[in-house]
Amino acid sequence: MASSVEVNQRIARLSAHLYPSNLQMEDSSSAVRRADCRAKGGAPGFKVAILGAAGGIGQPLAMLMKMNPLVSVLHLYDVVNAPGVTADISHMDTGAVVRGFLGQAQLDNALTGIDLVIIPAGVPRKPGMTRDDLFKINAGIVRTLCEGIARCCPRAIVNLISNPVNSTVPIAAEVFKKAGTYDPKRLLGVTMLDVVRANTFVAEVLGLDPREVDVPVVGGHSGVTILPLLSQVKPPCSFTREETEYLTDRIQNGGTEVVEAKAGAGSATLSMAYAAVKFADACLRGLRGDAGVVECSFVASQVTELPFFATKVRLGRNGAEEVYQLGPLNEYERVGLEKAKKELAGSIEKGVSFIRK
Repeated sequence: MASSVEVNQRIARLSAHLYPSNLQMEDSSSAVRRADCRAKGGAPGFKVAILGAAGGIGQPLAMLMKMNPLVSVLHLYDVVNAPGVTADISHMDTGAVVRGFLGQAQLDNALTGIDLVIIPAGVPRKPGMTRDDLFKINAGIVRTLCEGIARCCPRAIVNLISNPVNSTVPIAAEVFKKAGTYDPKRLLGVTMLDVVRANTFVAEVLGLDPREVDVPVVGGHSGVTILPLLSQVKPPCSFTREETEYLTDRIQNGGTEVVEAKAGAGSATLSMAYAAVKFADACLRGLRGDAGVVECSFVASQVTELPFFATKVRLGRNGAEEVYQLGPLNEYERVGLEKAKKELAGSIEKGVSFIRK
C-alpha cells in the first residue's frame, strides 16, 4: 500500500500536468518541475501550443489536436477560461500531455520550447462592430502573441488563423522582422477552410466522395481574394460556365453561408477547427520529415508582384520549403486573379502599416 508521502507526490505530479505554473509544495525535494512534468507513457512527438484555446475555434481545435498521435505536449493558452478547457481536454485518454496557461503573465511559459504554434485567438465580428473595429482588435492581439513567439520560440512553425488573415500574416511578419527572428518559411496563414469547402462543394456537383477531390485555392482568405482553380481539380473534370460561377461564388462566400444559417449566433468554428487541424497535421508531418506534403497556404511569395499570396506549398522540416507557381489558368481564373490581387494589395498594406506606423 502506498505511503502518504507517495500519494502526495502522485497528486502533485497530476496537478503539475494541468497547472505547472501554479505548482507549490512545501517539500522542495519532491517538487515536480515543468521540464519533468510528463505523464507515464507519454507519446513521442511534437510540442504544440494553441493561443486562443478557449474560444469558439480554439476548443474544438484543442480537442482534435489532443487526438493527433504526432502531438506529445499540448499547451492551451487563453486570457479567459483556459483552466476549464485544460481540465476538460486533459481527461481524454490519448498520448498528448495537456497543460493550461491563463493570461498575459503566462504567455511566455506557454510558448517556451514549442515546435508548432496555432493562433485562432481574436474576436468574431459582432453587431454594430465595423470591419475597422474588428481589424484593430485582432491586429493588436496578433501583435502581442507574435511578440511572445519571437521571445520564446522563434524557430517554431506558426499557423495563423486569426482574421483577417490577409492582414494578420503581414502583421506577424513585421513583428518578427522587428525582433530579428523573421523566417518567411515558418509563417503560414491558414487558408485550409477554403480548400475544405471547395473539395466539399465540388464533390457535391460531381457526385464524388470529397476525400477523393483536390481543389487548389489561391489568392487570399476573404471574399474575392479566394480563387478556386477549378481548371486544376483532381480528378480532372470540366465544368460549365454556370457551374464555375456557382462553385466560385459559394466557395468565396462559404463563411457568410454559415453565419446566416446560425442566424447571427456565430460563425464557422467547427469546420474551421477541422481545417486548422488538417493543416497542422500536414505541418507536423513535414516537421517529421515526410516527403510530398503539399497544401495551400497564405505565405511570403514571389508568385505574383504581391509580397504575400496563397498557393500550394511543400511543407518540410523548415516550414514552407517550396512555394509552387499558379500553373495554367483559364480566362475566368485570370480575370478572378486580377480582382483578387487588387483586393489583397490593400489588405496586406493595412497589416504592414499597423506595425510600421
